[in-house]
Amino acid sequence: MPTPETPAAPTAEPASAEQKITLKPPVKPTFQPPAKPLLEVRDLNTWFPVKKGIFARTVDHVKAVNGVSFSMAAGETLGVVGESGCGKSTLSRTILRLEKAHSGQVFFEGQDVFALKGAALQQYRRDMQVVFQDPHATLNPRHSILDILTEGMLVHGLIKPAEAEDVAAELLRDVGLQPDAMHRYPHAFSGGQRQRICIARALALKPKMIICDEAVSALDLSIRAQVLNLLMELKAKYSLAYLFITHDIGVVEHIADNIIVMFKGQIVERGPATQVLLTPQEAYTQRLIAAVPRVG
Repeated sequence: MPTPETPAAPTAEPASAEQKITLKPPVKPTFQPPAKPLLEVRDLNTWFPVKKGIFARTVDHVKAVNGVSFSMAAGETLGVVGESGCGKSTLSRTILRLEKAHSGQVFFEGQDVFALKGAALQQYRRDMQVVFQDPHATLNPRHSILDILTEGMLVHGLIKPAEAEDVAAELLRDVGLQPDAMHRYPHAFSGGQRQRICIARALALKPKMIICDEAVSALDLSIRAQVLNLLMELKAKYSLAYLFITHDIGVVEHIADNIIVMFKGQIVERGPATQVLLTPQEAYTQRLIAAVPRVG
């Protein structure tokens, strides 16, 4: 078993990696708005104070998220699109309770997320997982892939230590990696492989929803297409919902059922993906579509 100080030979991408560079046609079921959405955001505001003067008085606020409302169903992929600084990542961090909301409400399966405590909050954190942009920064270089994938399950009591290797092997197969990768360390993998490991870690707690925050933007175009294909396959296999955050509307068109477009902290356009992409109503959305290169 390699140690963190001894570089391991890189694990190859899946056998068909070099050939698999185009996106599969997405399977987009028709969603009927449920009586109780999986996730509902009501008039959410996340503001950051601007302080000035010797007494650091608050003189204004940066309104990173400003009056945002939307809902999404179980099994749905909602694309959140906008340029850097539009508030989309702050939105995701507020939903995850990594940022404190100024006002507004977030409900998950009918429960007030901001009021959750104890076991209910722990369950919410299991049900709502996240995959961030930079897989290098989110994987502990001192932990083996086995530890990275099974730590959460062991903490939550979902598996016994004796089951860890079998569970890790299944997770790695799910994301297109070989089971023997569990005995390596993050530095032994390419960027695309690391992001697959991050996806496997998100799957480990059997979530109902995954927030993908610019999850493919740091990858090369061919690897990006592979990861998008993988996300669509996992969505179908495990009935996952995705809140898919990206600045690249050429990516979101391949994976999203519905889209909201954000500008300066507000939603400026929303609707089914095909409608927003083919007949955008707002000038900002039109500029976004014209400016961003497409995938595939």
